[in-house]
Amino acid sequence: MNFDFTGPEKAFFAEISKALDPEINRRDLESGDTDAVRDNLSAVLNALAPTGYLKIGLAQSDVPVSGTLALMAAMEQLAGVSYSSFLSVEMSTRLFGRALRWDDSLSVEGILTGLITGTIVGALALSEAAMNVEYEPLTTSGSRDGETFVINGSKSFVINGPVADWFAVVGRVEEQMAIFVIDRRTPGLTLTDRQATMGYDGLAVCGLDLCDCRVPTEWVLGPFDADACLGQLKLWENQILIAASLGLMRNSYETARDYAKTHRSGGKPIIAYQEVGFKLSEMLTLYQTAQLYAYRAAWSVDDNPKEAGVLTLCAKVFCTESAEIVAGKSLQVQSKDGYIAGGAAEQAYRCAKYGQIAGISTEIARVKIGDTALGKI
Repeated sequence: MNFDFTGPEKAFFAEISKALDPEINRRDLESGDTDAVRDNLSAVLNALAPTGYLKIGLAQSDVPVSGTLALMAAMEQLAGVSYSSFLSVEMSTRLFGRALRWDDSLSVEGILTGLITGTIVGALALSEAAMNVEYEPLTTSGSRDGETFVINGSKSFVINGPVADWFAVVGRVEEQMAIFVIDRRTPGLTLTDRQATMGYDGLAVCGLDLCDCRVPTEWVLGPFDADACLGQLKLWENQILIAASLGLMRNSYETARDYAKTHRSGGKPIIAYQEVGFKLSEMLTLYQTAQLYAYRAAWSVDDNPKEAGVLTLCAKVFCTESAEIVAGKSLQVQSKDGYIAGGAAEQAYRCAKYGQIAGISTEIARVKIGDTALGKI
């Protein structure tokens, strides 16, 4: 188990941040109406495309890095640049894109090319009545009618929904799972109003209603085994949420550290006070431990796949809960300045909770981890 990265890999990680510097300097990537979010996402994708970042996991050749471990490190880098842009890019490229890669259908090749070049935005529509689908069977379904499938159902929380060009809607075909690839202009597909969220203000989220929405058979991927399909989608989503948590922690810690060095109280920098030093040490310890946990879980996907599922769940629980703690301590160190809206720690604190309830929630993850420890899985 070796987490050392090569020189070219480290150079690529640095290139990700550098590519987005111009956009960070002239755009607010953490807020905006739907039109602003769409423009911001387009600018970010255009900046990332030349680096090859969008190819990872989708393209078969000319990929800057390979392997899940290097992908985790690259995602962490982007997550530290912009919380909202990271989640939007990953839900389009890494989650929606890899869902399309599940099938060898030639019909999706054009969409994949658009994802890699940053000209298409995708959205995966999974959640229905609840954020988690572990104990709630999907009701969205499709039935074959000649050369098309007729889709009916609804989805409640679709990241990128208001700005997506294509949707991968997860539903049922009889007793198995299928992914319906739907153009946003398809009759019968209706987007609900954009949903306001506690964090990730620069993210566009909405619901979907599908009423007799007709999809050509070549745009229906599957059918798949339900457990295998949901398990793989949730693994990918959890990896994204883990990387998001690392980015939140890094920014929260670095903001608090820099503030403690420069802000003075009682005639000296507050970092000179022991209680401030203790908070910084706890924050750094949690961040470094979370990073190692995340990297080990990513490493296991390629090198020890039998343990990858449970290790990813362990990393998900630790990283997402640590992100909230680190962001909270950062707010305490910065006091009034940290509590004012718009700062990195304040934004991180509001964003951190999402990682705990999305993907496989930390509560359900604990149940699954326990079942694995007891030999039930």
